[in-house]
Amino acid sequence: MTKTETAPQLAGSANPRPRRALRLPAETGAIVMLAVLLGLLGGLRPAFLDPGNLWPLLGQAAVPGLLAIGMVFVLAMREIDLSAGAVFHLCAVFTAMLMAAGIDPWPAALGGVLLGVVLGLLNGLLAITLRLPVLVVTLGTWWMIQGLSQVADKALTIASPTAGGGFFAMLSAKAFAMVPMAVIVLVVLAVILHIVLHRTRFGYRVQAIGSNPQAAAYAGIPTAQVRLLALGLMGAMAGLAGVIHVGAGGSIAPGDGSEFGLLAIAAALLGGTSLKGGHGSIVGAVIGMLVAQAILSAIALLGVDAAWRTFATGALVVLALAADRLLMLLRKRRSGHGQDGLFG
Repeated sequence: MTKTETAPQLAGSANPRPRRALRLPAETGAIVMLAVLLGLLGGLRPAFLDPGNLWPLLGQAAVPGLLAIGMVFVLAMREIDLSAGAVFHLCAVFTAMLMAAGIDPWPAALGGVLLGVVLGLLNGLLAITLRLPVLVVTLGTWWMIQGLSQVADKALTIASPTAGGGFFAMLSAKAFAMVPMAVIVLVVLAVILHIVLHRTRFGYRVQAIGSNPQAAAYAGIPTAQVRLLALGLMGAMAGLAGVIHVGAGGSIAPGDGSEFGLLAIAAALLGGTSLKGGHGSIVGAVIGMLVAQAILSAIALLGVDAAWRTFATGALVVLALAADRLLMLLRKRRSGHGQDGLFG
């Protein structure tokens, strides 16, 4: 080997290795937002941080939180399910109607969850058969399912005549006299679905499809089957949320859960799941829902008119989209891909 060949090698070896950029967890943004919100609200209203106020806040976040952790799988596939809130309401109505017809609460609850699974699978079948994005399909099924709810409940609150039995006592109970049962269900399912997303073949396939659908298909991944299962899971989470809502409150009112679908999308995005797909964070979705619920609770706490809740829900979605886009641009710059347009 000549001297001219060894010189560049020696010069190159003398250069220090580039330091790896510090990568923060995907949930960091949601954690910071939650901490700032709690600090601000605690400063404005110290009573907000009392355990007697925080536990009900967690309970209010638990039911839509179930939709959020299901939505992570859909978003990780680079899809969006707009019908989740409508599925929640119809499943709750169906469960309450079965109970009102004299069916035991436990089989009625199972029926509500199964209905959610069927509606989720229906969304998947339509998307696969018509070869359309789930966003487009669920834009239509959202209105269809919502219309079925209106036909079924006739704009009236449906209450179960058996409220007060073991089913309702369990779902309305509080562990250690503080923790709502819905919170425990959310935590258990969040742990299970976190493992499913990051430690199972199904989870790997969901994220592979979101990263590059064509490459996933070329690699032999049954993309249609995975999409179908992910949307069925989304429907199951929405159905279970509807069942818990009925079990904890004993009834379902016409407007209940109307914003849950959008809140689920916003919570998942705030928690670090990207619209570009390829990865998701179950833990982040739970934290994102806590952020959303803290903002909505602050409206009541600060004496703001409750009509602003709808505006706040829309603002949360816009904030989540903006945060997702900003993080996407930052990742591209850090990886050296250069700048692209805001919508590139």
